[in-house]
Amino acid sequence: MEKLSVNFESKADNIVMAEKLVDDVCSKFKVDEDYYGNILIALTEAVNNAINHGNLQNPKKKVDIEFHSTEDHALHFIVKDQGKGFDYEHLPDPTDPANLEKISGRGVFLMRNLADDVSFSDNGSTVEMVFKMA
Repeated sequence: MEKLSVNFESKADNIVMAEKLVDDVCSKFKVDEDYYGNILIALTEAVNNAINHGNLQNPKKKVDIEFHSTEDHALHFIVKDQGKGFDYEHLPDPTDPANLEKISGRGVFLMRNLADDVSFSDNGSTVEMVFKMA
């Protein structure tokens, strides 16, 4: 079982740290190109949400990313922010025609469609995404 973690200030420039973590993990676990794209998009969406919505771009607040693998060949990514959370059960449907023109509101939808499992905790300020490799 492999474990990695990274944390950083809530600045948009720091999304590259999440991208590097995905690169390192996917290289180590020999993730194919399509699945790599799913992991990269899902994780960067989660980090973007943590920076912009959770921590409100406050550089004094941190974003934590934890990674671990499990014996069943699953890759787990956990993103935590220091915000108060959000109602992840009642989000507008980004595929509804009334929402198609909106510039935000697709992150959680993408995470749920790209990861094999997504769960929220800490009132929505923590998200865990699981990608099954086998």
